[in-house]
Amino acid sequence: MDITSDTHSQHISRQFNQELEELKTHLMAMGGLVEKQVQNAVHALLENDSHLAEEVRDNDRQVNDLQLQIDEECTRVLARRQPAASDLRLVLAVIRATSDLERIGDEASKIARNALLLSENASTVRGLVEVRHISEHVRKMLRDALTAFARFDTELAMQVVREDESVDDEYGSAMRSLMTFMMEDSRSITPVLSIMWVLRALERVGDHANNLAEYVVYLVKGLDIRHSAPDSVDQQMLKKP
Repeated sequence: MDITSDTHSQHISRQFNQELEELKTHLMAMGGLVEKQVQNAVHALLENDSHLAEEVRDNDRQVNDLQLQIDEECTRVLARRQPAASDLRLVLAVIRATSDLERIGDEASKIARNALLLSENASTVRGLVEVRHISEHVRKMLRDALTAFARFDTELAMQVVREDESVDDEYGSAMRSLMTFMMEDSRSITPVLSIMWVLRALERVGDHANNLAEYVVYLVKGLDIRHSAPDSVDQQMLKKP
C-alpha cells in the first residue's frame, strides 16, 4: 500500500513539474515572439519597410492567441493541482507576465501603424536617431527580463529595474527636443507627432519589461517590489533568505 502510494505521489509530482516547466517554456516562446515584433516594427520604421510593418500588425493576433493559451494552462494547473508556496508564485507570475507581454505586442503594433503612416510622407523624418537609441535600450531590457525569468536570476532582474529610470530620462529628453523642433517648423508637426507616438510606445515597452523583472523578484523572493525604489528593494532582498 505504502509503496503504491509513494509511487503514485512521485508520478503526480513529476507530471506537475512537467506542467510547470511547460508554462515557463510557453512563456519564453511568447516572449521571443513579442521581442521579434518590437524589433521588426522598429526596423520597418527606420528602413521605411511598409511590408514588414504590415506583417507586424498582422502577427498581433498570434501574440493574443498565445496569451489565451497560456492563461488556460495556468487555470488548469490552479484548478487541478492547487499549488502552494513557490509553485503558486510561479503560476501567478506567469499569468502576470503574459499580460505584460501581450501589451508589449500591442505597443509593437502601434509602432508598425505609425511606420505605415510615415512611409507615406516623403519628407525627411526627424527623431529617428532617438527611436533607434531608445529601441535598443528597451529591447535589451526586455531580453534581460526574459532571461532573468528563465534563470530565476534576481540580480539580472534588478539590473532591468534600475534601467527603467534611465529610459524614462532618455524619453523625456527626446520628447522635449521634438517639441522644440515642431515649434520651429509647423510643417513637421504631423510626422513628428507619429515619431512621438513611437517613442511613447517604446517607453511603455520599457515599463512592461520592468514589470517582468519585478515578477522575477516576487517569484524567487516572495517580495512584491512594485512602487518600491531600487535601493530599498536591495535592502529588502538582503534581509530575505
